[in-house]
Amino acid sequence: MTRSTLDRRTAQKAERRSAIVDAARELIDERGGPVFGVDELAERADVSRRTVFNHFPSLDDLFLTVCEDALAVVVDDFLARIARTPLREGSRSAMFDEIATAMHDADLPAAIATILRILGGSSPAKDHKSPLSDAAFSRVTDRLLAEVLRRHPAADPLEAELLVESLMSGVVVIARHWVELTGGRLDADARATWQDLLTRLLGSVRNGYLPAT
Repeated sequence: MTRSTLDRRTAQKAERRSAIVDAARELIDERGGPVFGVDELAERADVSRRTVFNHFPSLDDLFLTVCEDALAVVVDDFLARIARTPLREGSRSAMFDEIATAMHDADLPAAIATILRILGGSSPAKDHKSPLSDAAFSRVTDRLLAEVLRRHPAADPLEAELLVESLMSGVVVIARHWVELTGGRLDADARATWQDLLTRLLGSVRNGYLPAT
């Protein structure tokens, strides 16, 4: 088998996977949730049922990918904002301030609202589908920690991980409260509610990790 043949097959595989994810996203958007079966998904993606399962062992695996894609857009912007932040001395205070500023600026409510729709209206981290949102946020946490350690190579890895894990675990908690308070709306009042909850989270973590002044 030639290299060009392998490259072509790899490209075709990637195209089919992308078509399946796009079809799932379209069906979720049209119906307000994951109310479709594998046969319908395969027809929309123009692939066979077997091809769907070749790429995704279950629909939950597919929904996780769609959740991750929704978060990825926000996280890419989030990490870019951190990267543009002037580098400070690498203390816990500096790392905290960098992440806190990026969190306030990032459009996390939009990602959470999308995940809510993907899960069929189930609040993140609250019901039997919580492993999907948990896994998506866990992978985001890994990316954030890697960026923090890249920016601060002299930082204590344990301190950095404790800080990032505390903040991202807190985001999952306030996401649940935000959905309960707003229903996942994205109007001005709902966004203000998110900022209030985020401020409380950051204040709680700051008091736990930074010395009193």
